[in-house]
Amino acid sequence: MATRSKPSATKAAGRARATDAAGVVAKGAVSRTRRSVTRLSISSKNYSSWSLRGWLMVKLAGIDFEEERVAIDAPGARAELLLLAPSILVPCLVHKGIRMWDTLAIGEYLNEIAPEAKLLPTNPVHRAHCRSICGEMHSGFSALRASLPMNMRARLKGFKVWSKAQHDIERIETIWQECLQRYGGPWLFGRHRTLADAMFAPVASRFTTYGVALSPAAADYRDRVMAMPEMQTWIADALAEPDELDELDMEF
Repeated sequence: MATRSKPSATKAAGRARATDAAGVVAKGAVSRTRRSVTRLSISSKNYSSWSLRGWLMVKLAGIDFEEERVAIDAPGARAELLLLAPSILVPCLVHKGIRMWDTLAIGEYLNEIAPEAKLLPTNPVHRAHCRSICGEMHSGFSALRASLPMNMRARLKGFKVWSKAQHDIERIETIWQECLQRYGGPWLFGRHRTLADAMFAPVASRFTTYGVALSPAAADYRDRVMAMPEMQTWIADALAEPDELDELDMEF
């Protein structure tokens, strides 16, 4: 059995000098440990599409991390969930003391520190295409967000999609079909899941929730995304959440 060597008198004296009555050394050790842990702040797994995107990115990067939950009644998180304002609270990644809170920034950072995960294509032309559709998802499709908010627990039949949201749906179908045809599937950029698949995962969940009619190719891709082990874990956690937002659940 391994034994721990007894510290020398010199080392013990040094520690004694460095430690005051409040236990500064112990506090410092906790602080260093805290900084070394990779943490991801997220909000509701049932409602927060941006939390899902950031969480999937870290999962696809293969990095161990701790989840830190932000209550859905926190003002910033609530505003993001109700589409009133983007929240700087979620997702927020802290890695080796570096803090970032924008989903695309998180994705780019993860690609730098975990290049073996191939979160962005290695081909520069394909990489530019991937970044473009991620950016389009990041900043666009406001009608879809407003009329089909993410709700993992809900399942609706015969949901009427208004025309502006339908335009967004058609554009997303085009993006998916072009990528699947160009890169051969099964994911948007071929054999490896990328940031693009993480960015569009909440859309796949929305299409499932609201029973959105899709082309066969788009429907197959939606089902692949929903069947990912990571998505199944997220969905199970979402279904177990006790939290509800009346504004998002009232019509369900």
